[in-house]
Amino acid sequence: MTRHTYKAMQVIRPGVLEMVEREIPDPGADEVLIEVQACGICGADAGVIAGLESGVKFPRVPGHEVVGRLVKLGTNVSKAWRVGQRVGVGRLGGHCLQCDQCRRGHFNLCSDQPVTGSSRDGGYAQMMLARATGLVSIPDALGAVEAAPLLCAGIATFNALRKSGALAGDLVAIQGIGGLGHLALQYARRMGFRVVAVGRGADIADEVQRLGAHHYIDTQVEDPVARLRDMGGADVILTTITDSDAVSALMPALAPQGRLLVVGVGRQPLSIMPGALVGGERSVQGAMTGSPFESEKTLDFSLMTDVRAQIETQPLESAWEAYQRVRSGAVKFRMVLIVGNE
Repeated sequence: MTRHTYKAMQVIRPGVLEMVEREIPDPGADEVLIEVQACGICGADAGVIAGLESGVKFPRVPGHEVVGRLVKLGTNVSKAWRVGQRVGVGRLGGHCLQCDQCRRGHFNLCSDQPVTGSSRDGGYAQMMLARATGLVSIPDALGAVEAAPLLCAGIATFNALRKSGALAGDLVAIQGIGGLGHLALQYARRMGFRVVAVGRGADIADEVQRLGAHHYIDTQVEDPVARLRDMGGADVILTTITDSDAVSALMPALAPQGRLLVVGVGRQPLSIMPGALVGGERSVQGAMTGSPFESEKTLDFSLMTDVRAQIETQPLESAWEAYQRVRSGAVKFRMVLIVGNE
């Protein structure tokens, strides 16, 4: 029997997420139709669900950590993709291939690409349309649930560390041990860095060391700047938190020519003294996820070095309850919706 409809959890207005039945669409010429198997819940989903983003058109299906199988291809889609193939889509929903940044090969900086789950419907659904240029090939050895968080938290931290300029043996501090930070610790350790975790509370001390940290600084009991300076200063600080005051306060812990890498998007400005930048040739840099090719590198490296997210799962129909657990900080460390069978 041919299936004509699919279920989706859509935001009809800020704070209201409901299950609906929709007609299965046909992909456009440059699009594909994906049967979703799993979709991660990210803190950034609050932009749509809680109405924190401007310009969102409702109703909107959230979710940008999507893994599934191709079920239909548009007429212009490359023969590199085939029906039945396992694919993923991250937050960046497919570059345009025409803007200045695309022409430079900076596909993650494309000025004309959709944001999955924000400017176009995402993966809290059994079916999803996507631009073919946004597709990520999923290795057979990675399950859908395992792969989903790596398409956001994974690529964000892995790519930032790859671009950090740090060399094996350099001191790299990870600020914030949550959904992004627990992956950053694993990547940093396997890249050969001297890894320091900066977090709050003695209850996570053993866990952060198991995840890869050589040292743990509990900001509730010691001054992280003084401690990092005693170690010689951080060559790189990768901050995953959204507390701009706490990020700014850690800046003096950078060694000369050290770099502050920002992947956590706070809503307040950073406060940094120009003299700290000029005097020690320090720098501040943002890192914006990555291209589909870089996402595939993230998945390959994660398989090769056994980096995995710690995951809780919920069925699609429990998306609202799962989202609330993520927002409350109760999840340790990532939440994934199980949508369909692998």
